[in-house]
Amino acid sequence: MIRDITIGQYYPAKSILHRLDPRVKLMGTLLYLVSLFLFSSISGYLITTLFLAIVIYLSKVPLSYIVKGLRPIIMLLMITVIFNLFLTRSGDVLFHAWIFTITEGGLRTAVYMAIRLIYLIIGSSLMTFTTTPNELTDGIEALLYPLNKVHVPVHEIAMVMSIALRFIPILLEETDKIMKAQIARGADLESGNMIQKAKSMIPILVPLFVSAFRRANDLAMAMEARCYRGGEGRTKMKPLRYEKCDYVAYLIVIVYVVAVVLIGRYVPLHIGML
Repeated sequence: MIRDITIGQYYPAKSILHRLDPRVKLMGTLLYLVSLFLFSSISGYLITTLFLAIVIYLSKVPLSYIVKGLRPIIMLLMITVIFNLFLTRSGDVLFHAWIFTITEGGLRTAVYMAIRLIYLIIGSSLMTFTTTPNELTDGIEALLYPLNKVHVPVHEIAMVMSIALRFIPILLEETDKIMKAQIARGADLESGNMIQKAKSMIPILVPLFVSAFRRANDLAMAMEARCYRGGEGRTKMKPLRYEKCDYVAYLIVIVYVVAVVLIGRYVPLHIGML
């Protein structure tokens, strides 16, 4: 399960998405996530599915690698589906037993909320798959630069977010090593009820926290040894510059959002606001 978590990891490839400016990918991802909640018809889902399929194809990230990242959210997905399935009461009754009732509206809501959650995770993951942590830092800092006028530490905020993303795969790898070491010593991490499984995680969490603090201390010492003093007066080896393909990408994302809002809201096959 630990090895299936891909969020925050960068997948190297030579694709159009990898070459785009990080500001384009950040703004495009934000608009895409917002667009998932702006339509209310089947046509909106079809447009979103087509757009996402094209982006995945252009990213050159294997579909199997993307799907692997969905496995850790299966439990969250099931909880979302169950709550919407049994707590939404609208339309004709399809099934009723004791206190459990499934209606047509509940089934429809559960299915479409599950699709939205899956698309949300895939869209967010594609940004980290195609953008290095350094590029993310530069992109976030550039987008938040106007806040410097009101004395917001933009560079420090971007640096913290970048370090957090970079530490995710490192800590996951460390967790996997600790679990294998505990299993090799005879620890049973799989059997038992939920309470027993939670107790069996203690021998993993303690060394993991120790390792995390040690890595954080090493990073702080390395930054201090290199005379890091924040973002004021710092220059960049690779300053961000918009290219022609970046403007085209902005235009494509805007056209997609407009199409989703207009067609997704006013085309027939209305499914109701979810």
